[in-house]
Amino acid sequence: MGPCAAAGSVLILMLGAVVDAQPRGRILGGSESQPHLRPYMASLQQDGQHVCGGFLIAPQWVLSAAHCTEQMGDKRFQVLLGAHSLTEPEPHKRLYGVRAQIAHPGSNIHNNRDDLLLLQLEEKAELNEHVKVLPFQREDREVAADTLCDAAGWGTVTHSGKRPDRLQEVKRPVISRELCNHRTRHDRTITEKMMCTDSRKKDTCKVGALGGDDPMRGLGEEWEDAGKG
Repeated sequence: MGPCAAAGSVLILMLGAVVDAQPRGRILGGSESQPHLRPYMASLQQDGQHVCGGFLIAPQWVLSAAHCTEQMGDKRFQVLLGAHSLTEPEPHKRLYGVRAQIAHPGSNIHNNRDDLLLLQLEEKAELNEHVKVLPFQREDREVAADTLCDAAGWGTVTHSGKRPDRLQEVKRPVISRELCNHRTRHDRTITEKMMCTDSRKKDTCKVGALGGDDPMRGLGEEWEDAGKG
């Protein structure tokens, strides 16, 4: 895909995947994010290890992806908020217990449809400059082709599965749903609830996605100042 002009820049927070089994969440070709630029980012953890990304959508609620629970059994996550580094000491970093994990009733392991998970924290998060609620995009509108995406997460940064300690980000342009649904790409499997980006050089979605572009699971959007990419 060549140079593109976008009506705006959309931030799409990739929510990662279970990394200890078959790594699926990844941030290939990206770079370290500015520390605490995205204070709504959350790390879903099991036994002290990062499993999935998420973001704080209300003081006591985190949104993530339903597929993150595939390897969990009856276990529940803990949620780390206020982090840039997953391991280094940071003054506002805090681990929260989870009271309830609620997967979208339409989610399943066979596709990415309705791949949503709500986590209710055991207590309200302590909000500060490094822990904030995502100003969630409530307007129902299509994201235009060639809009630049900012994707962020702690997903693997190499095809071999190397995982970063610090939050990573990558920019990618949106491609039209019509193009993404072409028979040589995703062959009409991309629904109106999904969006696609070009990933021939940079990648943020799960390993094993078809073709040279990946379906973005579109779990959150934050429109920024208009510009060109």
